Amino acid sequence: MEFIIITGLSGAGKSIAMRNMEDIGYYCVDNIPPMLVPTFYELCEKATDERMKTVAVVTDIRSGDAFADLFGALDKLRGGEKQYKILFLDARDDVLLRRFKETRRKHPLSDVNKGSTEEAVHLERKILIPVKARADYVIDTSLLSPTQLKERISSLFLGNATLGMTVTCLSFGFKYGLPAEADLVFDVRCLPNPFYIPELKHHTGLEACVYDYVMGFDQSKGYAERMLSLVDYSLPLYLQEGKSQLVIAVGCTGGKHRSVTLTRVLYNHLLETGQRAIVHHRDIRKD
Repeated sequence: MEFIIITGLSGAGKSIAMRNMEDIGYYCVDNIPPMLVPTFYELCEKATDERMKTVAVVTDIRSGDAFADLFGALDKLRGGEKQYKILFLDARDDVLLRRFKETRRKHPLSDVNKGSTEEAVHLERKILIPVKARADYVIDTSLLSPTQLKERISSLFLGNATLGMTVTCLSFGFKYGLPAEADLVFDVRCLPNPFYIPELKHHTGLEACVYDYVMGFDQSKGYAERMLSLVDYSLPLYLQEGKSQLVIAVGCTGGKHRSVTLTRVLYNHLLETGQRAIVHHRDIRKD
C-alpha cells in the first residue's frame, strides 16, 4: 500500500497538492487529526476496495494542540512496520504572507498571536522544524505556479512512490533565487551563453539549436562529464542514508538556456543508468 502524509506550512500549497493527488488516483482525506492516522491506515489496509491502496492524507496545524500527536502517530506506524512517506510543502515567509493577504484567508495560528499573520507564520515554521526534518519529499513552492506544483506532484507520485529513491533534476535561474529544496547545486554560468547569440536568445535548452550550441563546446562536455561522475558517485551514498528524494539543481543566469541543457544531459544519463528520475524546468517560462 502507498500511504502519503502531506503536511507543511499553511499557504504553501497543501490543498493544491491534495487535489492533484486525487486527480492521479489517490484516495485523499483532508485535515485528519494526527492521532487518527494509524487507525485510518489500518482501515485502508483491510479495505477490499483497491482505490484505498493508494492513499494521501493531509494533517497540519489546523488540528491545533492535537498536532503535537503527530510524532507519536508516526512512531506507532513505524513500530507496526507500516510503510509511509511524508510530503512537506514549504515556502518563504514573504511569499506566505503575500498569499494570505491576496486570499484574505486567516492563518490557523493568528488568534494565538493576537491576529498577527506574520507572527503566526513564524510560530508555525518553528513548530514544523522537526516535521520537515523527517520528511521524505520537500517541495518549496515560493517560485512555483499552481500548474508547476501540479507537474511536480504528478511526476513524483505517478509511479510507485515506495520504490527506491527519486532524483529530481531541476533547472533554474540564479536571478530568480536558489531552489531551497536542492541537495546538490551545479552552477553552469561559466559555460558559453546562447543569450548573446541573436538567433538563439529567444529559444530554450529544450530546442535542438540551443542544446547543440551549448554542448558543442569542449568546456560544456568537460563540465557534463565531471558533473555526471560526481552524481554517479554520490547517489549510492545518499541511498545508504535512506533518502527518498534527491533534488539536483542546475542553474544559469536566467534558467532558460545552459541550465536547461545540462539538466537534460543529467536526466537522460540517469534514465540510461536505470535510476528513477523526473525533470522540472522551474524558470524556463519566465522573461
